[in-house]
Amino acid sequence: MAPSGLKAIVGEKILNGVLKSIKKDGEWKVLIVDHSSMRILSSCCKMSDIMAEGVTIVEDINKRREPISSLEAIYLISPVQKSIQALISDFKDLAFTYKAAHIFFTDTCPDGLFAEIAKSRVSRVIKTLKEINVAFLPYESQVFSLDDPSSLELFYSPTRTNQDERTKMMEAVAEQIATLCDTLKEYPAIRYRQGPKENAELAEMVLDRLNAHKADNPSMGEGTDKARSQLLIVDRGYDPISPLLHELTFQAMVYDLLEIDQDIYKYETTGLGENKAKEVLLDEDDELWVQLRHMHIADVTKKVTELLRTFCESKRMNTDKANIKDLSQMLKKMPQYQKELSLYSTHLNLADACMKKFKASLDKLCEVEQDLAMGSDAEGEAIKDAMKSIVPVLLNKEIQPYDKIRIILLYIFHKKKGISEENLTKLIQHADVQQDKNIITSMQHLGCPIIAGGANAGKSLPERKERTESTYQLSRWTPILKDVMENLIEDKLDKKQWPFLSDPAPITTTQTAVSSARFGHWHKNKTATEYRSGPRLIIFVIGGVTHSEMRSAYEVTRATEGKWEVLIGSSHILTPTSFLNDLKKLDQPAQASA
Repeated sequence: MAPSGLKAIVGEKILNGVLKSIKKDGEWKVLIVDHSSMRILSSCCKMSDIMAEGVTIVEDINKRREPISSLEAIYLISPVQKSIQALISDFKDLAFTYKAAHIFFTDTCPDGLFAEIAKSRVSRVIKTLKEINVAFLPYESQVFSLDDPSSLELFYSPTRTNQDERTKMMEAVAEQIATLCDTLKEYPAIRYRQGPKENAELAEMVLDRLNAHKADNPSMGEGTDKARSQLLIVDRGYDPISPLLHELTFQAMVYDLLEIDQDIYKYETTGLGENKAKEVLLDEDDELWVQLRHMHIADVTKKVTELLRTFCESKRMNTDKANIKDLSQMLKKMPQYQKELSLYSTHLNLADACMKKFKASLDKLCEVEQDLAMGSDAEGEAIKDAMKSIVPVLLNKEIQPYDKIRIILLYIFHKKKGISEENLTKLIQHADVQQDKNIITSMQHLGCPIIAGGANAGKSLPERKERTESTYQLSRWTPILKDVMENLIEDKLDKKQWPFLSDPAPITTTQTAVSSARFGHWHKNKTATEYRSGPRLIIFVIGGVTHSEMRSAYEVTRATEGKWEVLIGSSHILTPTSFLNDLKKLDQPAQASA
């Protein structure tokens, strides 16, 4: 599946702006990357695309490499001390490692490091020196990540008191967000959630960096509809509930319940009399994953089985009820369709693994979680005595400690103003989670009221939008950010709670640009960046974004019928476990956790 949206735009920028810009027929080059540029590259470019542009080998700048003095090297690196030192040492000896250097920085190179390059011998062989302004990871077509899981700690840890270090870190984040806008050719009006000081500080820094990019690239934000684009900065504490719930849509469930490492799922297949270990990458190259990822788990197995049956029928294969589950038998009959069939098999396996975990312990737990989050039960009756429903969960030895902590926190948020110190101690004893008590109290650093009358007293979670659409009983909760996305697009977002840094263009709900393919093939020769003429809403969440919020961005985009595109991102993508682990680290001394 060809990359779309953000991935396509970044992939195109790297292929055209870097590789094609210096390609010469019949001349091969070496491509040198560091950790962050490799992550960006592999998220949006295939090895075959890179090779097609005259690259013979891709190497890691921090590993020992054989000199290839007959070839020129392309350095696609982030402008940090470690990478620049490695670049300089490639050319410090009499015999240079490569014939010449084409240097492309992912973002702005600091003056001090630039001066080091100028003083070194590498300066004699530099043929290209550019900043490409891609300092973020295009994680999905509408999701970006700054690839920094330590961000919650850097923003909210009470032990990190060094202001200079904090400012430097926030400036780096602002620059990364600005490179995203630059890549999308957007110059959005900036808004932030009023209250937490870091929201306003970061918004100011982003505006400063955006203006610097706009000065270098005046066409940023040009176009009738682009004037309506907005960038929204919000903190994780605005919705502390979404990262705690067991989500039952496919992608969120897979990442919450199964062992997924770097988006790779490992599992054993049984079939043809032998067990095989398999690895599969869950990304947008897998069309089936894209089709299923936001579906409720109850619909996933049904859908895969249906798609598999359709596929087999289209290949004139007999599929009776008995053998649809037995893919190994089908593979014997149709070895030529191994790739397609193993995809179906992977997703059936994934869904099956999720359902096993769900049936084992989550069924009852999800009901309690949803009731606490919604404040009412599946029939819409208000919860009168929440304590009665949570005590059996806390006393149950079968339930994992982190699941109990999720319940305690949801109970506290259900109580709106926090609970007494004494009640908290009781709940922690019932649940037997003394060793992780600080996860609960650390929520206070995010601005949430935990202890009644304590820190953040008087603060409350936002009022919710009435929703009438029917949902599964165990999936009644909607992330608070979905309300925000919809309200902003309808121009109903409170301007006092969400102030602008600069005056925005008026939002009109009529479509000014023709952006539908049915008006002929006007878009045939356009690049991915030019497809989009309507406005964008870009949301940055300080401290991590959840899979349910990512799903909301796609749902809201779809509901506007493509008039708006919502992109959402953060320093990193959260799962409930990683969120609790992040909270656990907040109180640790800065040195210990660095």
